[in-house]
Amino acid sequence: MSRIRARFWDPTGQRYGIPTYPWKMAPPHLLTLRQLAAEGLRPAGQGVQAQVLWRSRRYGAPGLRAAYLYDVRFALPKRTASPRQLAALGKANAARRTCPECLRDVGYVLPRHLGTCLDCAHPAAA
Repeated sequence: MSRIRARFWDPTGQRYGIPTYPWKMAPPHLLTLRQLAAEGLRPAGQGVQAQVLWRSRRYGAPGLRAAYLYDVRFALPKRTASPRQLAALGKANAARRTCPECLRDVGYVLPRHLGTCLDCAHPAAA
């Protein structure tokens, strides 16, 4: 193991406070939020179980970077919206697309700074 990887190897959490692993060396049951979401799971209220640390040479944000890990064994399936919630969301989105002046659904969310559709805001351009 290289010096840099050995620097971040702390599976007991004595040095960093929580178990810490180098890049690509975490146990397979620990996943990031994105990895959980890709499998259709959510953390289900569990706290961060471990972290992955690595040095970044990214332009504009150099230094130490971290990715937080959650235990897949405690994860639950993602929640799905009920039909009632979906209907309410559809109505809210329709209201955001309806112009208050010409009263038509313009097919896009109205710009808040105009408050109307583009045709009503700029009648000379139409």
